[in-house]
Amino acid sequence: MQPACSIALGVIVIICSCNVLSDAKVRASLQGETAPRTPGAVYRCLGCSPNCGRCLATVRTIITEALNESQNPADASTCCKAVNVLP
Repeated sequence: MQPACSIALGVIVIICSCNVLSDAKVRASLQGETAPRTPGAVYRCLGCSPNCGRCLATVRTIITEALNESQNPADASTCCKAVNVLP
């Protein structure tokens, strides 16, 4: 399964319109050993909270992809890391 990494394509995708969160912001929040591991923790880390909930499945998918990349460093090249995080 290929990660859904829009950053690799040079595209920033807003995944949460309620909080205007991009996939890049969510991915950036998942860097490091003490990074959030649940959608709720991601929202808290980014200083907001889920509203309508339509983005929760997407946030979960991004978390799963990030965890898989961290467990399989050889496969991490399939998706770039957020360097300059916009919206």
